[in-house]
Amino acid sequence: MEDIEAIVVLQDPVRRQLYEYVVAQDHDVSRNEAAEGAGIGRTLAAFHLDKLVDAGLLATESRRLTGRSGPGAGRPAKLYRRSGAEHHVSVPARDYRTAADLLAEVADGARLDVELRAAAAREGRAARAAAGPIEDLDAVRAVLSARGYEPRTDADGAVLRLVNCPFHVLSERHPALICGMNLALLEGLIGDTEGLRARMDPRPGMCCVSVTASKNNDD
Repeated sequence: MEDIEAIVVLQDPVRRQLYEYVVAQDHDVSRNEAAEGAGIGRTLAAFHLDKLVDAGLLATESRRLTGRSGPGAGRPAKLYRRSGAEHHVSVPARDYRTAADLLAEVADGARLDVELRAAAAREGRAARAAAGPIEDLDAVRAVLSARGYEPRTDADGAVLRLVNCPFHVLSERHPALICGMNLALLEGLIGDTEGLRARMDPRPGMCCVSVTASKNNDD
Protein backbone atom coordinates (compact mmCIF):
# COMPACT_ATOMS: atom_id res chain seq x y z
CA MET A 1 0.00 0.00 0.00
CA GLU A 2 2.88 2.41 0.71
CA ASP A 3 4.02 2.26 -2.92
CA ILE A 4 0.50 2.94 -4.17
CA GLU A 5 0.11 5.88 -1.78
CA ALA A 6 3.42 7.34 -2.99
CA ILE A 7 2.28 7.17 -6.61
CA VAL A 8 -1.07 8.71 -5.70
CA VAL A 9 0.74 11.67 -4.12
CA LEU A 10 2.29 12.45 -7.50
CA GLN A 11 -1.14 12.68 -9.14
CA ASP A 12 -1.39 16.22 -7.81
CA PRO A 13 0.08 18.39 -10.61
CA VAL A 14 1.76 20.84 -8.20
CA ARG A 15 3.43 18.04 -6.23
CA ARG A 16 4.56 16.33 -9.40
CA GLN A 17 6.03 19.59 -10.70
CA LEU A 18 7.88 20.16 -7.42
CA TYR A 19 9.14 16.58 -7.35
CA GLU A 20 10.41 16.76 -10.93
CA TYR A 21 12.12 20.07 -10.22
CA VAL A 22 13.91 18.77 -7.10
CA VAL A 23 15.16 15.55 -8.69
CA ALA A 24 16.39 17.43 -11.77
CA GLN A 25 18.83 19.52 -9.69
CA ASP A 26 22.40 18.51 -8.85
CA HIS A 27 22.13 19.97 -5.34
CA ASP A 28 19.76 19.99 -2.38
CA VAL A 29 16.89 22.41 -2.98
CA SER A 30 15.51 24.97 -0.54
CA ARG A 31 11.84 25.85 -0.25
CA ASN A 32 12.47 29.23 -1.85
CA GLU A 33 14.23 27.69 -4.84
CA ALA A 34 11.56 25.02 -5.28
CA ALA A 35 8.80 27.61 -5.10
CA GLU A 36 10.51 29.76 -7.71
CA GLY A 37 11.18 26.76 -9.94
CA ALA A 38 7.52 25.71 -9.81
CA GLY A 39 6.20 29.26 -10.06
CA ILE A 40 4.19 29.09 -6.83
CA GLY A 41 4.31 30.71 -3.39
CA ARG A 42 6.77 29.55 -0.74
CA THR A 43 4.07 28.52 1.74
CA LEU A 44 2.28 26.37 -0.83
CA ALA A 45 5.59 24.88 -1.94
CA ALA A 46 6.53 24.01 1.66
CA PHE A 47 3.18 22.26 2.18
CA HIS A 48 3.53 20.08 -0.91
CA LEU A 49 7.24 19.39 -0.41
CA ASP A 50 6.54 18.04 3.07
CA LYS A 51 3.76 15.85 1.65
CA LEU A 52 6.35 14.40 -0.72
CA VAL A 53 8.65 13.76 2.25
CA ASP A 54 5.81 12.04 4.14
CA ALA A 55 5.23 9.80 1.13
CA GLY A 56 8.91 8.79 1.07
CA LEU A 57 9.56 10.42 -2.31
CA LEU A 58 11.84 13.17 -1.00
CA ALA A 59 14.33 13.33 1.86
CA THR A 60 15.11 16.46 3.83
CA GLU A 61 17.72 17.96 6.11
CA SER A 62 18.28 21.33 7.76
CA ARG A 63 21.47 23.23 6.99
CA ARG A 64 22.67 26.82 7.09
CA LEU A 65 23.20 27.95 3.51
CA THR A 66 25.75 30.56 4.60
CA GLY A 67 28.12 27.89 5.90
CA ARG A 68 28.52 29.86 9.13
CA SER A 69 27.55 28.90 12.65
CA GLY A 70 26.94 30.66 15.90
CA PRO A 71 25.15 33.95 16.61
CA GLY A 72 24.18 35.88 13.50
CA ALA A 73 24.50 32.88 11.21
CA GLY A 74 20.75 32.74 10.63
CA ARG A 75 18.31 29.88 10.93
CA PRO A 76 19.04 26.60 9.13
CA ALA A 77 17.16 26.17 5.86
CA LYS A 78 15.14 23.06 5.14
CA LEU A 79 16.60 21.39 2.04
CA TYR A 80 15.09 18.68 -0.14
CA ARG A 81 16.51 15.95 -2.37
CA ARG A 82 15.19 12.75 -3.85
CA SER A 83 14.79 9.90 -1.42
CA GLY A 84 16.83 6.75 -1.93
CA ALA A 85 13.68 4.64 -1.60
CA GLU A 86 12.26 2.86 -4.64
CA HIS A 87 8.54 2.49 -5.33
CA HIS A 88 6.92 -0.14 -7.53
CA VAL A 89 3.25 -0.67 -8.30
CA SER A 90 1.94 -3.68 -10.20
CA VAL A 91 -1.69 -4.74 -10.47
CA PRO A 92 -2.08 -7.67 -10.22
CA ALA A 93 1.01 -8.29 -8.09
CA ARG A 94 4.21 -9.16 -9.98
CA ASP A 95 7.73 -9.77 -8.66
CA TYR A 96 10.12 -9.06 -11.53
CA ARG A 97 12.79 -7.83 -9.10
CA THR A 98 13.24 -11.26 -7.53
CA ALA A 99 13.40 -12.89 -10.96
CA ALA A 100 16.00 -10.35 -12.11
CA ASP A 101 18.06 -10.88 -8.96
CA LEU A 102 18.01 -14.66 -9.37
CA LEU A 103 18.98 -14.41 -13.04
CA ALA A 104 21.82 -12.03 -12.18
CA GLU A 105 22.99 -14.38 -9.42
CA VAL A 106 23.07 -17.32 -11.84
CA ALA A 107 24.82 -15.27 -14.54
CA ASP A 108 27.36 -14.02 -12.03
CA GLY A 109 28.05 -17.49 -10.65
CA ALA A 110 28.29 -19.05 -14.12
CA ARG A 111 30.62 -16.28 -15.34
CA LEU A 112 28.26 -15.31 -18.14
CA ASP A 113 29.45 -11.71 -18.13
CA VAL A 114 30.77 -11.95 -21.71
CA GLU A 115 27.41 -13.22 -22.97
CA LEU A 116 25.55 -10.56 -20.98
CA ARG A 117 27.72 -7.77 -22.38
CA ALA A 118 27.13 -9.06 -25.89
CA ALA A 119 23.37 -9.03 -25.33
CA ALA A 120 23.56 -5.53 -23.82
CA ALA A 121 25.55 -4.28 -26.82
CA ARG A 122 22.84 -5.66 -29.13
CA GLU A 123 20.23 -3.83 -27.07
CA GLY A 124 22.25 -0.62 -27.36
CA ARG A 125 22.50 -1.00 -31.13
CA ALA A 126 18.75 -1.61 -31.33
CA ALA A 127 18.13 1.56 -29.32
CA ARG A 128 20.46 3.43 -31.69
CA ALA A 129 18.57 2.15 -34.74
CA ALA A 130 15.24 3.17 -33.22
CA ALA A 131 16.46 6.63 -32.20
CA GLY A 132 18.11 7.57 -35.48
CA PRO A 133 21.55 9.16 -35.87
CA ILE A 134 23.60 9.47 -32.67
CA GLU A 135 25.94 12.33 -33.50
CA ASP A 136 26.62 14.12 -30.21
CA LEU A 137 25.99 14.15 -26.46
CA ASP A 138 22.56 15.72 -26.94
CA ALA A 139 21.40 12.71 -28.95
CA VAL A 140 22.81 10.32 -26.34
CA ARG A 141 21.11 12.33 -23.59
CA ALA A 142 17.73 12.07 -25.30
CA VAL A 143 17.91 8.28 -25.55
CA LEU A 144 19.18 7.80 -21.99
CA SER A 145 16.59 10.21 -20.57
CA ALA A 146 13.83 8.07 -22.05
CA ARG A 147 15.41 5.01 -20.40
CA GLY A 148 15.48 6.57 -16.94
CA TYR A 149 19.21 7.30 -16.57
CA GLU A 150 18.63 11.00 -15.82
CA PRO A 151 21.73 12.19 -17.73
CA ARG A 152 23.32 15.53 -16.87
CA THR A 153 26.13 17.31 -18.65
CA ASP A 154 29.11 18.57 -16.64
CA ALA A 155 29.78 22.29 -16.47
CA ASP A 156 32.27 22.09 -19.33
CA GLY A 157 29.73 20.26 -21.51
CA ALA A 158 32.14 17.43 -22.29
CA VAL A 159 30.96 14.68 -19.92
CA LEU A 160 27.50 13.18 -19.64
CA ARG A 161 26.97 11.72 -16.18
CA LEU A 162 24.08 9.42 -15.35
CA VAL A 163 22.45 10.41 -12.08
CA ASN A 164 20.17 7.37 -11.91
CA CYS A 165 20.96 3.73 -12.57
CA PRO A 166 17.78 1.93 -13.70
CA PHE A 167 19.32 -1.28 -12.36
CA HIS A 168 20.36 0.18 -9.00
CA VAL A 169 19.41 -2.74 -6.74
CA LEU A 170 21.07 -5.29 -9.03
CA SER A 171 24.18 -3.13 -9.42
CA GLU A 172 24.61 -3.06 -5.64
CA ARG A 173 24.40 -6.86 -5.42
CA HIS A 174 26.30 -7.70 -8.61
CA PRO A 175 28.38 -4.60 -9.41
CA ALA A 176 30.87 -6.11 -11.87
CA LEU A 177 28.14 -7.90 -13.82
CA ILE A 178 25.66 -5.03 -14.02
CA CYS A 179 28.20 -2.23 -14.51
CA GLY A 180 29.76 -4.22 -17.36
CA MET A 181 26.28 -4.65 -18.86
CA ASN A 182 25.64 -0.90 -18.56
CA LEU A 183 28.92 -0.08 -20.27
CA ALA A 184 28.24 -2.51 -23.13
CA LEU A 185 24.74 -1.09 -23.61
CA LEU A 186 26.09 2.46 -23.93
CA GLU A 187 28.90 1.32 -26.21
CA GLY A 188 26.29 -0.28 -28.46
CA LEU A 189 24.24 2.91 -28.39
CA ILE A 190 27.18 5.15 -29.29
CA GLY A 191 28.60 2.74 -31.85
CA ASP A 192 31.32 4.26 -33.99
CA THR A 193 30.24 7.87 -33.47
CA GLU A 194 33.41 9.91 -33.77
CA GLY A 195 34.35 11.88 -30.67
CA LEU A 196 32.15 9.99 -28.18
CA ARG A 197 33.19 7.28 -25.75
CA ALA A 198 31.44 5.40 -22.95
CA ARG A 199 33.67 4.53 -20.01
CA MET A 200 33.57 3.23 -16.48
CA ASP A 201 33.35 6.24 -14.19
CA PRO A 202 31.89 5.17 -10.82
CA ARG A 203 30.86 8.01 -8.52
CA PRO A 204 28.79 7.97 -5.31
CA GLY A 205 25.08 8.15 -6.02
CA MET A 206 25.46 7.86 -9.80
CA CYS A 207 25.54 5.21 -12.49
CA CYS A 208 28.94 3.56 -12.94
CA VAL A 209 29.24 4.69 -16.56
CA SER A 210 29.61 8.10 -18.18
CA VAL A 211 29.88 9.32 -21.76
CA THR A 212 32.67 11.71 -22.74
CA ALA A 213 33.03 13.98 -25.73
CA SER A 214 36.22 14.26 -27.79
CA LYS A 215 38.28 16.62 -25.67
CA ASN A 216 38.02 14.20 -22.72
CA ASN A 217 38.59 11.03 -24.70
CA ASP A 218 42.23 10.83 -23.65
CA ASP A 219 41.44 10.95 -19.91
